[in-house]
Amino acid sequence: MDILEKHVTYEETIKGSRFLSELIPCSSQAEAREILKAQKAKYADATHVVHAFITGNGAEVKGMSDDGEPSGTAGRPALDVLSGRGCTNVILTITRWFGGTLLGTGGLVKAYGNGAKGVIAAADQEGAFQPLVEKRAFTFSTDYSLLKPVKNLMECGSFHFWNIKEEFGTEVTLTGEIQSDEYQAFASKLKDLSNGKITL
Repeated sequence: MDILEKHVTYEETIKGSRFLSELIPCSSQAEAREILKAQKAKYADATHVVHAFITGNGAEVKGMSDDGEPSGTAGRPALDVLSGRGCTNVILTITRWFGGTLLGTGGLVKAYGNGAKGVIAAADQEGAFQPLVEKRAFTFSTDYSLLKPVKNLMECGSFHFWNIKEEFGTEVTLTGEIQSDEYQAFASKLKDLSNGKITL
């Protein structure tokens, strides 16, 4: 399962109608609503802002809307393509400016499906998707004398960290996130290194 790390866009014009497809990182249904609201405000001159989203570690939360296009011709094909990519924590919006020529239901399904495929291909090309990694937060304090060995351990390449912060007081407090399945091994290495003084 992959998650999206950055905003990606793809655009095409079909029979005079302009279709702008955008993939945006999104971590919850509530955030999807906020992003959609912002997109609709940003493209107030557009005819439709269709969307599909998937969130949750198991891609269990999904939603979509045709936004005024004939039922099943826009949100559903977009969501089907998105689901087929095996990704989560993403919202796809496809904004359409009507160009005067009706595409028919088959044409719409194809246009929205292609928009979704196009922006996903662009995201893959840009390396915008990364594997979903379960993270676990940690915090611990250490004497200044142990700071260098602790840092060496953290930089040895055996563990994966995110958002590391250091606070210097009477001791040094380190907070951050570690890959969940590495937590126990890291905890026991810290304990060994400090003769039991450092506990996660």
